[in-house]
Amino acid sequence: MGNSTDALRTEFILLGFPELCHLRGLLFGLFLATYLVTILENLVIVVTVRASRQLHTPMYFFLANLSVLETLYISVTVPKLLAGLLARARTISFAGCLTQLFLFLSLGSSECFLLTTMACDRYLAICRPLRYPATMNRGLCLWLALGAWLGGFLASFVSVALISCLRFCGPNVLNHFFCDVSPLLQLSCSDTTAVEVLDFVAALAVLTTSLLVTTVSYVHILATVLRIPGWARRRRAFSTCASHLLVVAVFYSTTIFMYARPRAASSIDLNKRVSVVYSLVTPLLNPVIYCLRNRDIRAALAKLLHAPGPC
Repeated sequence: MGNSTDALRTEFILLGFPELCHLRGLLFGLFLATYLVTILENLVIVVTVRASRQLHTPMYFFLANLSVLETLYISVTVPKLLAGLLARARTISFAGCLTQLFLFLSLGSSECFLLTTMACDRYLAICRPLRYPATMNRGLCLWLALGAWLGGFLASFVSVALISCLRFCGPNVLNHFFCDVSPLLQLSCSDTTAVEVLDFVAALAVLTTSLLVTTVSYVHILATVLRIPGWARRRRAFSTCASHLLVVAVFYSTTIFMYARPRAASSIDLNKRVSVVYSLVTPLLNPVIYCLRNRDIRAALAKLLHAPGPC
């Protein structure tokens, strides 16, 4: 008991980006601007979808859910990162670390399921247009959205519960800017083999299942679009999917790189750089992709901005 390393850790220090400490002010301004613009973008999408009757369709209902999800997703990590850059408040309690980890993994998994739901919605709209209005009714949309949210939280619960049972009695410096699985497990003085395997299997199951359903949906969509006579009609049909397909490609490429590989193959410094992409850059770009490529949202937003005020 005399050895100080035998004491269980009750807090961690988030190391952040020590190699860029001379750019702390620039990083704070850049990350703060990214955070505020992302919040504003997603808020605009939610308000536009809510206020425009022509956007009260399943596709835009799921898009509004995605905007809410990404607002929460970026808010899990960035405020703490900004606090560390501004006031050097880099400590986080053990309970706070587990909470941040659980929310981050859960919202990421929920995004997987929500993107898959959106792919299925596009499949029904393009490949089964006559059945689409009756099939994708309001009740089903609500259940699918609820299932995506709950499914993500359930998928992450077991892994975080097991991590909470590990002992942390050694160094408490977490080589990351938020509590992520790999750097957290490296600090444990318990055997983490079972947790690593379970986390890898869980991540692989979520990603492969979601990606498989999304891929099959788009294969059918592409086959249907190619059978449509006329290039203009094909382009118009596929344009409703192009934004979603681009978002899916960016999201899955970074997420699979981070979580669907053994921990032994990971590099913490490389992981931190990739984490910046999917935790800050991707939420910033997604609303831009959807708005710039979607005429309905642009038209509805323009209509709201030019609507006459009350007399």
